[in-house]
Amino acid sequence: MEKFFKLGLRGTDKKTEIIAGLTTFMTMAYVLAVQPAAICGGEAYITDVNGVVITKSAIMITCALVSGLITLLMAFYTNFPFALSTGMGSNFILGALIQSQALSFGAAMAITLISGIVFLLLTVFGLRDLIVRVIPKNIKIAISASIGFFIAYLGFQNCGIGSFENGIALGNLADPAVLLAIGGLLLIIVLNALHVKGAILISIIATTLIGIPLGVTTLNGVAAMPDFGDLGNVMFNLDFKGVFTASGLILVFVCFFGDFFSTLGTVLAVANRANMLDEHGNLPGIERPFLVDAIGTCIGALTGNTTITTFVESTSGVEAGGRTGLTALTTGLLFLASMFLAPIAAIIPAAATSSALIYVGLLMLGGLKKIDFDDIYQSLPVAIMLISMPVSGSIGHGIGLGLISYSVLKLCTGKGKDVSLLTYAISLLFLVKFFLVA
Repeated sequence: MEKFFKLGLRGTDKKTEIIAGLTTFMTMAYVLAVQPAAICGGEAYITDVNGVVITKSAIMITCALVSGLITLLMAFYTNFPFALSTGMGSNFILGALIQSQALSFGAAMAITLISGIVFLLLTVFGLRDLIVRVIPKNIKIAISASIGFFIAYLGFQNCGIGSFENGIALGNLADPAVLLAIGGLLLIIVLNALHVKGAILISIIATTLIGIPLGVTTLNGVAAMPDFGDLGNVMFNLDFKGVFTASGLILVFVCFFGDFFSTLGTVLAVANRANMLDEHGNLPGIERPFLVDAIGTCIGALTGNTTITTFVESTSGVEAGGRTGLTALTTGLLFLASMFLAPIAAIIPAAATSSALIYVGLLMLGGLKKIDFDDIYQSLPVAIMLISMPVSGSIGHGIGLGLISYSVLKLCTGKGKDVSLLTYAISLLFLVKFFLVA
């Protein structure tokens, strides 16, 4: 492990990396419940427009399988502490179309596969790296802080500290789940102040256990044999009929664009927190995690999963000390084990993981100190990104609005030549995407 993952070179050790991997998994485990719900809604199964029965249990099994395998690929090929699973966004868009029978399950997977192939080709030919380099430095620096603001918002929302259904309001502070999340956040802060290693993991475990007598943590057993009987309807289910139409190609574009910029933002944010970025805000070797991400989307589609992407929750593992692929290896193995230990993953309440998200998110705001807020060309796009990520619920949308505002501001003040043609092109594509989604 020392030789392969270069633990000493990156200032870490096996224990720290394993704890970091476990921390990342525990903050990501919710995907095993959310992904089946995104595709099947509130039912145990749905029947798509072609009459194919898609069950939640099959989606959960394949989600755990592909998350584990692609995260292992990330570990061995890149030696970065990044974990991957089905991204939030395209799963709900495609899931809604499947449930309304506007799209077959196979067509949704075909759309995902095509977007992944486009992603893969851009990576192989080096175009993704070029796009990363033309993005203005202030936006790349602020991506980390904006995502920090976003995941802190998610933490407040998930545990109920904040209420966002009918405007912005304070949640019910008397709710046991809210109190548990606040207690978990305080525990993380105190343990970190005392320099206790694994503070986030300790807090998640402690709040999960304390939540049992409070009725917040629900025990669903320890192990369960997965039901492999319905996998045939999910895996290798590709329906290309109707994909190469105007509406089908629009969905390909939406899935690709969301995946591309969500991955870009997440990789830069997590790498920034791990002090892996160079002086220009770039990640050396970024083409490797990009390639893994693209392969993940292709394999995910073949196994019945929507877009696979690098998860921003990887930041929690980095905050726990993860610096190498051993962190990702640990997370990947835990995902594979989840096919048989799903009840354990399911008992971790939102209150336990929300405190970790809030803490990590607040730490990521430190990147804003590198922004000159007296310079409107730097501050305006950053401010728009900070606000738009949680409001839109999308990392990609936040980056897009930041790029659009930067390009328009430069153009309208006679400094349009400062902006590259590729940046203008990307901004225009984002405008098209927003128009299509609207």
